[in-house]
Amino acid sequence: MLTVVGRSIWIAITLVLLIAVGCGRVTKPSKGKMIVAASIAPLYDFSRQVGGSLVDVKLLVPPGASPHTYQIEPAQMKVLSRASVLVLNGVGLEYWADKVVDAAGNPRLMVVRTAEGLPIIGKGKDPHHPGGNPHVWLNPRMAIHQVEAIRDTFAKADPAHSKTYAENAERFIQKLRALDEEIRKRVKTFKSRSFIAFHPAWIYFAKEYGLDQTAVIEESPGKEPSPSYLKKIIEKAKKLKIKVVFAEPQLSPKAAQVIAEELGAEVLILDPLGQPPDYSYIKTMRRNLDQMAKGLGR
Repeated sequence: MLTVVGRSIWIAITLVLLIAVGCGRVTKPSKGKMIVAASIAPLYDFSRQVGGSLVDVKLLVPPGASPHTYQIEPAQMKVLSRASVLVLNGVGLEYWADKVVDAAGNPRLMVVRTAEGLPIIGKGKDPHHPGGNPHVWLNPRMAIHQVEAIRDTFAKADPAHSKTYAENAERFIQKLRALDEEIRKRVKTFKSRSFIAFHPAWIYFAKEYGLDQTAVIEESPGKEPSPSYLKKIIEKAKKLKIKVVFAEPQLSPKAAQVIAEELGAEVLILDPLGQPPDYSYIKTMRRNLDQMAKGLGR
């Protein structure tokens, strides 16, 4: 994670670069479409589902990158200077948001923090996430709230098409409700309820569906755990007879492999963000469910 000084230096450099490229050629959006910037892939998909053919959605945090540590680039600042809506998760996930919005100098830009109004876990308890755990999108029922927030903001930014946004959102919400029911039915068949996650991403999912995120390998994204911390995880996992450790494609699996070797466990992949450009939130969550069933269903 960037230090306060490091972030300040990065913001200053970004502003200089933005000024330098600001007079260059800017790629125009598809004719007549509202430009939308979304911080992470799930919100990118939610925005496309709500906006349909009326919007041109740009993803800010690219595939393979972690939103906890990613640094916005000058080309993306140009997108923000022209966008009508910026779709954020909030709860501190996009640590760069406020300064970048100010730097974009776009008075038309509407910013929606889609997690606002949701019950957030861990406020004031985690020094790495003082606002609480931000990973609300991994609970499909909370994702519905995020889709509704996007719908309402699109309607404010483009009132002429508010009905279309409402209809598109409702169709997608029905799919999210079906996904929720699908997950509930499959989780009931799991023989185990406890698992080790790579970082605290799955706590909302676990709480919703009666699972136990027993431990996390990296409490702070990108910071490798100490040997003493790994020892505690291993001891706890042995007591619970945990046989699966979940890693993530955005972060190094080394620590997960060390723990798995000590436990005689298997390392499986859970992907909290997915892989654009052909990204589907629902398909990604089903793949994650398959991985959970593989690890916990036996």
